[in-house]
Amino acid sequence: MTTPAVPASRVPAEVHRRRWAILGVLMLSLLIVVLDNSILNVAVKTISTPAPTGLGATQSELEWAINAYTLVFAGLLFSAGLLGDRLGRKKVLLGGLVVFGTGSALAASSGSPGELISFRAVMGLGAAFVMPATLAVLMNVFERDEQPKAIGIWAGGVGLAIAIGPITGGVLLDHFWWGSVFLVNVPIVIVAVALMLWLVPDSRDPKPGRIDPIGVGLSVVGLVLLVYGIIRGGELADFTDPTVLASIGGGLVVLIAFVLFEKRSSHPSIDVGYFKNKVFSAAISVIALVFFALMGVTFFSVFYTQSVRGYSPLETGLLLLPLAVAQLIFAPRARLVVDRIGIRATTTGAMLLIAAMLAAFATLDADTPIWVLEIIFFLMGTGMAHIMTPTSVVIMQALPREKAGSASALSNTFRQVGGALGIAVLGSVLSTAYRGSIEDKLGMVPPNLRDTAGESIEATLGVAAKLGPEGRALVTPAYDAFLHAMHITALCGAGVALLGAVVVALCLPGRQRPAEGAEKEAELVPAGE
Repeated sequence: MTTPAVPASRVPAEVHRRRWAILGVLMLSLLIVVLDNSILNVAVKTISTPAPTGLGATQSELEWAINAYTLVFAGLLFSAGLLGDRLGRKKVLLGGLVVFGTGSALAASSGSPGELISFRAVMGLGAAFVMPATLAVLMNVFERDEQPKAIGIWAGGVGLAIAIGPITGGVLLDHFWWGSVFLVNVPIVIVAVALMLWLVPDSRDPKPGRIDPIGVGLSVVGLVLLVYGIIRGGELADFTDPTVLASIGGGLVVLIAFVLFEKRSSHPSIDVGYFKNKVFSAAISVIALVFFALMGVTFFSVFYTQSVRGYSPLETGLLLLPLAVAQLIFAPRARLVVDRIGIRATTTGAMLLIAAMLAAFATLDADTPIWVLEIIFFLMGTGMAHIMTPTSVVIMQALPREKAGSASALSNTFRQVGGALGIAVLGSVLSTAYRGSIEDKLGMVPPNLRDTAGESIEATLGVAAKLGPEGRALVTPAYDAFLHAMHITALCGAGVALLGAVVVALCLPGRQRPAEGAEKEAELVPAGE
């Protein structure tokens, strides 16, 4: 019972006393980043509406409004984690919050989809420095035995943000213009900065590595080319188009070059040696797969509830509440399940539950009782809680405390890239399937509007409204085409979740007796921790 006392000196007594207050400030910072994306999911329909209500954004522009943020975020997480470890995590966190708040204020005043996409990229720049720093600070203010509990609460904070986001977005859109969903970030940023200056201690790696500008550049270019090609393929409903193939192929070549460069670099932004650990690799891969499936499904579920079922943005936010509440309830308690049945059984069961719920979307139609959707969302959130907490603990404890920023950056990078590709790939599947189903029903539409009308359900309904009474004949076919496309997309998401279940079942460790757990922990943690 005396061995845990050895590392106790790593956390100063003064910091240890206020660790839970510090966790609260870190969760507020995290709340802003996650809140923004969950608010935007509710606002996509409003932003796609023609001016003056929205910006008249197309399906592709909506995806880029989300992906511009995500790609900058994911591309710069490597250097953000390194900078935090090198310069001090508190400094980087404060700088990221200020940039994020500035980007939010600019996004609120956007006059076109192009401007919105640009300012969302600025927000992504700020978020890249916020997200990894919150988890890195957490690892440096909690002792190892308390870290799983703290990470569980941190993960539960994500659930809280997902709950508050859509509801806040719905209230704002019911009373204000669409830009208010971004402007709301500014006062939260001000409060978070003030509390951070007061409470949060600074920490850094005593032996930091050098910055890796070439690696960062390659990762950003590769991701942008890859995701642009996927989105463009969905927009054209043709993945054999030369520009699509060139973009996807170019992206893959650049990302391969990135991996090779990092492998040979003396100061890589991502140490590929970490991935030799099978447990670490499986945990980080599953995070990417789970967000691939969930982000894509969240994207189309908003159109299902608003366009097909006729719910308002606020009602849509309330419908998403069970997904968030389940995470808030179960994320802090997931460690108890892991203690009882082991990480492999916990995460495999959770992935199978997520796969089943994604497949259940394929059973929904225009008049399915809404309580069915609520049960699906709740069980999906339950599954997600039992994936995120155990895998985050594995990832963060696999690296030395001094490299907490790098570990957090890796975890968040895979999560963001998985989410971005989920929106791009499943969004493209949705767009392609929708266009294929609706195309032969657009005979009454003037030739110059047919291409636009086939882009999305919102575009079809918008053209139908312009046609007046004649356009009413397009409404039911649009609903039917969207439901067909949604069913195909949901089954694709379920397939990805099943792949995740196979990965964790094969690679993560089973239930361990205490002695075995200590041995495994020693294997996971490199010398020096």
